[in-house]
Amino acid sequence: MMKKQYFGTDGIRGEVGNGVINPEFVLKLGWAVGRVLSQQGTHKVLIGKDTRISGYMLESALESGLSAAGVDIGLLGPMPTPAIAYLSRTFRADAGIVISASHNPYQDNGIKFFSKDGTKLDDDLELAIEAQLDKPMTTVPSNELGKAKRIEDAAGRYIEFCKSRYPSDMSLKGMKIVVDCANGATYHIAPNVLRELGADVVEIGSKPDGVNINLNCGATALGALQEKVQEVGADVGFALDGDGDRLMMVDHKGNVVDGDQLVFIIARDALRSGQMHGGVVGTVMSNLGMEIGVKRLGIPFARSKVGDRYVLELLQQNGWFIGGESSGHILNLNMTSTGDGIISGLQVLKAMQSSEMSLYELSLGMDKYPQKLINVRYQPGQDPLADVKVKAAVAAAEAEMQDTGRVLMRKSGTEPVIRVMVEGQAESQVNKLAEQIAETVKESVK
Repeated sequence: MMKKQYFGTDGIRGEVGNGVINPEFVLKLGWAVGRVLSQQGTHKVLIGKDTRISGYMLESALESGLSAAGVDIGLLGPMPTPAIAYLSRTFRADAGIVISASHNPYQDNGIKFFSKDGTKLDDDLELAIEAQLDKPMTTVPSNELGKAKRIEDAAGRYIEFCKSRYPSDMSLKGMKIVVDCANGATYHIAPNVLRELGADVVEIGSKPDGVNINLNCGATALGALQEKVQEVGADVGFALDGDGDRLMMVDHKGNVVDGDQLVFIIARDALRSGQMHGGVVGTVMSNLGMEIGVKRLGIPFARSKVGDRYVLELLQQNGWFIGGESSGHILNLNMTSTGDGIISGLQVLKAMQSSEMSLYELSLGMDKYPQKLINVRYQPGQDPLADVKVKAAVAAAEAEMQDTGRVLMRKSGTEPVIRVMVEGQAESQVNKLAEQIAETVKESVK
């Protein structure tokens, strides 16, 4: 397969104004997408975005490019990524486009795509779009130009969909929930879903101003949520990321419950209720305690490469439904087609209610192994993973831990860093070995 120039594991992303995240490239990208999709009979695309200030600029550019290619556009405004996946299906659109850089700071932005089935585009389509980008931009005749219209009831439709994923005979009445929307795309969705299901909701991170998305809030910065949960005596806290496809949670004691633990809780509840079919997919980064815990329940477990698209691929290959990443991307294909922070949170609340246990008690079912992750930056052209001394350091660490832990070395898919991850039973040993390997990598890239 040809190597992709622009598309990463989750669309195209970068700093606004540098590289390709600029109006000129995004205009051409919109046209290229429109050309490729129209050749397959596509004539309608939905566009949603998160709350970044650059979203207005990029939305206009995409809209112009798609129109020039003869594709109609439905504008959703600020909406969570999984909402665009869902609405693309319900509006019978041929594709959905999300303008978002997820958990990144506001200076970044990105473009990602969903098929008409609400799944991410396959590699062949992405390669076809890249090939089209190399061609001169043209415009269809005026009578064939795409039309754009704003879809006014998008938020209400998606709120109802989320509520429909919660058992109709259950309510959140009597439960106090703090929800941190990361000043992102769920700010007008998540609090309303929880309130309409009966919860007493306390909001934080729900006042976006274009530049405060993910700033000291949301799924990547849990301190504010931990404090608020304890301050107001909440039963549980939700932390979503900027585009709403990730979820991290906080129990009533203020402890963080991460994606691995949440996947375990959801899988165990599905098993208890007779809805567990097949196994669970994690990634190579998933905690060893999750694998052990899931297998102890008699549920098969498999690991994919890092990235929710690879989790999804492995689920589909195996005919399974539940999987996710420690970062909070959680998939349950019985519920929806893509990772959805709000719907994942509702599944955890269902597990709490049906078991009559707190999130703290549910999370005790999985023993997390100590894990140390260190990022080491390298220069283009270098390959630290091939260095003899680095390989020797890894082998020495594995020999010391024997079968009580593991070492994972990989290149990041989004930046020039080597991720050194050591996991084992003894935290002091894990920290020491991770530092030793990282130092060896640093020496190799000097």
